[in-house]
Amino acid sequence: MADENVTTPENTTEITEQATAPAPEETVVVEETTVVEETVAEAPTPAPTPAAMPKPHAPSPAAFAKKTPQQHAPKRSTVTYSQADVTAAEAFGRVDDNGTVFVREGDAEREVGQFPDASKEEALALYARRYLDLKAKLDLFANRLKSANVKNREIDDTLKTLTEETAEPAVVGDIAAIKAQFEELKAEAAAKKAAIAEARKAAMDKAVAERTAIVEKAEALAASLGDNTNWRSTADKFRNLFEQWQEHQRTTIRIDKADADALWKRFSQARTTFNQARRKWAQARDNERNHAREAKEAIIAEANEIKDSTAWGETSRKFNELMGRWKQAGRAGRNEDDALWARFREAADTFFNARQADRDQTNSAEKENLSRKEELLKQAEALVPVADEAAAKKARQALAAIQEEWDQIGYVPREAMHRIESRLDAVDRQIKAVEDAAWKQTDPEADARKSSFEVQLTAQLAELDEKIAAEIDPKKKAALEAEKATKEQWLNAIR
Repeated sequence: MADENVTTPENTTEITEQATAPAPEETVVVEETTVVEETVAEAPTPAPTPAAMPKPHAPSPAAFAKKTPQQHAPKRSTVTYSQADVTAAEAFGRVDDNGTVFVREGDAEREVGQFPDASKEEALALYARRYLDLKAKLDLFANRLKSANVKNREIDDTLKTLTEETAEPAVVGDIAAIKAQFEELKAEAAAKKAAIAEARKAAMDKAVAERTAIVEKAEALAASLGDNTNWRSTADKFRNLFEQWQEHQRTTIRIDKADADALWKRFSQARTTFNQARRKWAQARDNERNHAREAKEAIIAEANEIKDSTAWGETSRKFNELMGRWKQAGRAGRNEDDALWARFREAADTFFNARQADRDQTNSAEKENLSRKEELLKQAEALVPVADEAAAKKARQALAAIQEEWDQIGYVPREAMHRIESRLDAVDRQIKAVEDAAWKQTDPEADARKSSFEVQLTAQLAELDEKIAAEIDPKKKAALEAEKATKEQWLNAIR
């Protein structure tokens, strides 16, 4: 997990000063970096030399090496000490004839250091400026507490340093005011730390909520797995959620380990559920593909056995059956399916190409047969019409010879079969009609039936004449007359 980057610089003050006589107005640069303290001898020393006098100095390389890296460049502020400020601080101290400097703290007086080989004014001014420097540190800390990016550790470190520096400061000035200001700063620091803690808790709660949202999305994906799951798409979604998790770790506050571990456990469990389900699906898919491959290999073997058959109808039905089994066998994987299908199609094409070649040959022969039968049809249609029984008999003999040759020619294209057969049948019917008519005229039984029917019709007509003569009702009489007319037509037809 990504750690929260917390920079904890020690924000105290480094004071650059010059051991010179006070000028009417001087500037002291206060830099917010690591403290570089100077040591002032408080115990009396025999005949101090000018080398022992305080001198301006810069932080050593070791001091810089100990500095904690900061996210931002150090802030610099310029504190201006007026002569009035120095004079006001000097009012709280004195220097004796030996160069010993004292400060008044309440009703008591305390020795703060020595500055021999210098005038009393210079010594007092030096320690007064030190007081102003210490006050500048407190002011700087007060401003720092108002900053939005101040950290708890920075506050604690600064308070620790200032506690030591304000306990018995070797300065000349209003010590009580310094300590009172420091007490106020401690209260402000406590309030600031409480605000930081509250803000951190809010940020923590927000980070936990955001991390929880990622977990819940992963759990929802895991709960939605089923037969219709798009495993590739779902894997991409889990990958995106994991990237969001990592980005959240890098860019947000570090949440508590217990919460982080609990959320990661849930997220990991959701991913594990998905991975296990996908492996199970992949295994089932591999089994299905193996079965499909075996089934299709068997179908290909059967296709190769019958691909050279010339039993066109039966083999065509067999290939249709194999095609149905192929569709039901499932998929063996895209690449393998393409290779298997190519082998099956090779066997099927061998058979169907041979069948088509046979059909093409047959069609060519049938077309030739059609041409020959059309010539015979012209000869047959030239036999009709026939005028009498003798012509019908002669036409029948010629038609019989045509029909015999017709049968020997063989098949014609199916779409032309009905057309030419109908035309030949029409010739046969015309000849047969004349033959039937001649037979009826010479058939004794037909003549007897005709005579008997004629007698019956004659008797019925005589009876109808009597009924018509006796009928008075016009409608009934008209009906009898219509019946008589019909029977008279029958009588005329058989005579």
